[in-house]
Amino acid sequence: MRKENKALIIEEITNILSSYNTVYVADISGLTVEKSNALRKLCFKKGVKLKMVKNTFLKKAMEQCETDYSEMYPVLHGTSAIMVSETGNAPARIIKDFRGKNSIPAIKAAYIEQCVYVGDLVDMLSSLKSREELIGDIVSLLQSPARNVISALQSGGGKLAGIVKTLSEK
Repeated sequence: MRKENKALIIEEITNILSSYNTVYVADISGLTVEKSNALRKLCFKKGVKLKMVKNTFLKKAMEQCETDYSEMYPVLHGTSAIMVSETGNAPARIIKDFRGKNSIPAIKAAYIEQCVYVGDLVDMLSSLKSREELIGDIVSLLQSPARNVISALQSGGGKLAGIVKTLSEK
């Protein structure tokens, strides 16, 4: 491969890494063509971008990014694919759903919101809540006391009216 072509590939990978805040490095070797195509379709449906990469190109692209991916360098061997997404747990959920009882595909490492996870931590990563889910939980927790006060005032007002009505009838 010519040097210009290599530079273009590295630049493309760098642009992908810079565009997303969630990067998974996965090992999808051992999948048949049919299964790898099914995985690609599932990723496309869920908004996750899947791309096979050479480890040397990926490492050079990671070095060119502003983000520090150095903790992920030791896992860059063998067959690697990157899965990028806006949601931190989406690639892990796809892998968990796809592989079922098998161990393929496997997560080598993941970079999620400035944290690096190394190893096949599918269960833990898939149970992580996304940023939007966390914001929703916080909003519901903040609204809960206000709802309780409003419902107590409304139910108390009904009881008070009932007592006044009963007293006036006597």
